[in-house]
Amino acid sequence: MKISVCIKQVPDVSAPIHIKDGQVHQDADRLVLDAYSASAVEESLVITGNLGGEVEVVSVGPEKVKETIRKALAMGAGTAVQITTDEGAAFDSLSYAKILAAFYKSSSFDVIAVGKQSQDTDAGLTGGMLAELLGLPYATNAVGLEADADGKKLIVKRQGDSGQEMIELPVPCLVTCSNDMNDPRIPSLKGIMSSKKKPVDTKTLEDLGLNAADLSSSMMTEILGYESLPTREAGKKFEGDAPDLVSTLMNALQNEAKVI
Repeated sequence: MKISVCIKQVPDVSAPIHIKDGQVHQDADRLVLDAYSASAVEESLVITGNLGGEVEVVSVGPEKVKETIRKALAMGAGTAVQITTDEGAAFDSLSYAKILAAFYKSSSFDVIAVGKQSQDTDAGLTGGMLAELLGLPYATNAVGLEADADGKKLIVKRQGDSGQEMIELPVPCLVTCSNDMNDPRIPSLKGIMSSKKKPVDTKTLEDLGLNAADLSSSMMTEILGYESLPTREAGKKFEGDAPDLVSTLMNALQNEAKVI
């Protein structure tokens, strides 16, 4: 079974950010493998480890994305593809789905695994759009994956609103993965060293018959700017006897906070 995992490089969520003039400013050097992508890679490695097969990782972005690709290769993925874009190029979920669809239309795979969302935008749209563009059956918010013995079906444990569902998908198919699925492995020293020797195929948008300007002009969403959270007002502390405090507190809740 060949599982192709779409991975994304995102800013480290533990790094401080600052908003100035409607723009986000953060440490450009603190970029990491998205947690949802990492879970998708881990689950794919477990499946192919039990069933046999290969794990490929695919990422869209500028040259610095290669560092994140190497992280996934160090975890155990066998091959990788980087679809290169210009530094600073901004695309929405639909644009990313179009780019990936153009790649997969001429590639072989049994399963495409993607994060159900990413830690930078939390949009959660690309997976479903990609499945639609490729005409694939798909399941979302997977918290567990299992392939049958002959690799013809994928059993997806999906987290729903009121419980978990078990969904059977024929391959080829697509699944979006939750970061609650597993605990991604930490690459070993051997894995890190071997990742440097693994192939990373590079493709441009032009190789896929796409144009960055056309993708940008057809975006369905646009970020107008960012705003800092409003400053939280200091709380109030009431002191005194219990009967008096109850009356004072009820008055504050009714007339000031207006919550009752």
